Amino acid sequence: MITKKHLLLVALGSIVLLGSCGETTKKDTPERTVVATGQTAPEYNSQDPKSMLNAVAYAQGGWNDLYDKKDVQYTYSYKMGDGKEDISTERYIFHSEASYGKYSKNEVNAMPGTEGEVVQYYDGKKAVAMVDGNVIEDPAATGGADFLRRANHFWFVMPYKLSDKGNIFKSLGQEGYNGVMYDKVEVTYDPAVTGKAQNDTYILYINPDTKLIDRFFFSLPAMGMNVPAIAANYSYEDIDGQMIATKRAYFMPNATGGYDEVPSIEQTLTNIKFNNGFTPENITK
Repeated sequence: MITKKHLLLVALGSIVLLGSCGETTKKDTPERTVVATGQTAPEYNSQDPKSMLNAVAYAQGGWNDLYDKKDVQYTYSYKMGDGKEDISTERYIFHSEASYGKYSKNEVNAMPGTEGEVVQYYDGKKAVAMVDGNVIEDPAATGGADFLRRANHFWFVMPYKLSDKGNIFKSLGQEGYNGVMYDKVEVTYDPAVTGKAQNDTYILYINPDTKLIDRFFFSLPAMGMNVPAIAANYSYEDIDGQMIATKRAYFMPNATGGYDEVPSIEQTLTNIKFNNGFTPENITK
């Protein structure tokens, strides 16, 4: 039986893959097309979704600025509505998309129930899972490490991925929520680029004042959810010039098609520090 938890986890994973444009070959270096902080702010035209997404990237702090920070470390809490939680120390190197996670609590995604210290590492090409320093050869553990490492990195840089090659944009007008009149943009993917007949869809709620994405919905056609019905609410903090979504709440639609007040998943990011000097040789130390 597929539970709400499993459905949401699969949904997040599918967006990770499509958010990387679904290309069969991975770029060695991510595209750096977004203006950096300090340059002229791009035009924000509510009739032009591409301009809105450029403005979003600028408001986030700029991809060039993030790239120049080289790497990041933070503490990540991933908590389910039933109280189960993963807590990890996350480290990423931006130019290679290397991703490291060491778990102090692993009750949800990272080999739940496993005794010992769980560590995952993705070097930009392949992933490994370790327990107490020993590599685990189980394909399920390796596959889970590959999924989580790429997923966690993607969500951290997600605002800069929305204008990637193969993405298709459409303006959907405005809608009010919590006292703010948001500009709505639909983002989906070109099947010729992703190689998939069915592709996920985002409905982004862009705050026209802050140019940040406070809320979005997404679909999951692979699981029969053909309309964007999974909701996410984000709250941001300014960390060294980057607006980081440090509080994220995800909501699955309930039996009546509405949304409960309590999130299905809550994620928090704390102790965020950039430019730690991580290299492939020391990131796992």
